[in-house]
Amino acid sequence: MKFLLRLLTWWNSQTLGTQLFTWRRGVKVGEDEQGNVFYQTRDGKRRWVIYNGEAEASRVSPDWHGWLHFTWNEAPTKAALAHKPWEKPHQENLTGTIEAYIPPGSIRHAVPAERRDYEAWQPE
Repeated sequence: MKFLLRLLTWWNSQTLGTQLFTWRRGVKVGEDEQGNVFYQTRDGKRRWVIYNGEAEASRVSPDWHGWLHFTWNEAPTKAALAHKPWEKPHQENLTGTIEAYIPPGSIRHAVPAERRDYEAWQPE
């Protein structure tokens, strides 16, 4: 069953074509804290990630994102980025889920909040 999923779907880790390309041309560069594995070709012209689980781009940390997009040449395993104390840990993209942010006053709330910052105009 797992073979069929990998053959026919791209959102479950990697496809069969990606696995073959990785075996033939990929050089493992490193792995992040979520278990995603990062590769590049021997000449360094192509870089890619094999996700650990669902292929969700927001699961790639900023360190690895910069390396994947050639913002810097050194992988985070060789030259880690300095992080600021105010930086928050990674949170997956919750858009379209029950946990998505809903601003106060939104019609998506079960009980709409009472607005105190607006008075409707009434003609005299």
